[in-house]
Amino acid sequence: MPDTLQGSCLCGAVRFHAPAPSLWCAHCHCTMCQRAHGAAFVTWVGLPADRAVIEGGTLAWYASSPGAERGFCSRCGSSLFFRSTRWPGELHVTRANFTGPVDRAPSAHVFHDAHVDWFTATDALPRQPDAS
Repeated sequence: MPDTLQGSCLCGAVRFHAPAPSLWCAHCHCTMCQRAHGAAFVTWVGLPADRAVIEGGTLAWYASSPGAERGFCSRCGSSLFFRSTRWPGELHVTRANFTGPVDRAPSAHVFHDAHVDWFTATDALPRQPDAS
């Protein structure tokens, strides 16, 4: 298990790190994640926001819905972060942007009621209609 979880955007201008352990890891199928990432779903890792360090001057935030925003690199466009008043104290980080190992595997498919019909997950993870 890694002591430190770390990663970056595509161009390396935005970097992040946090001490392990993470809070959770899950695949999100909500339509906002689909559109923001151009993918069937996005795998997120939850970190305690007060322990996560974000470095680099090209980070921008987009208010994607009331009380929620998505962080991305304004240089290369990499989608990196999500934070919301629904999950205070958490920073959600895209699993694909970690440059090293993460301390846990995904444990569920959340917002699965919005999943696309052109991709079928074949694992045995629980499918939840929301993120509760």
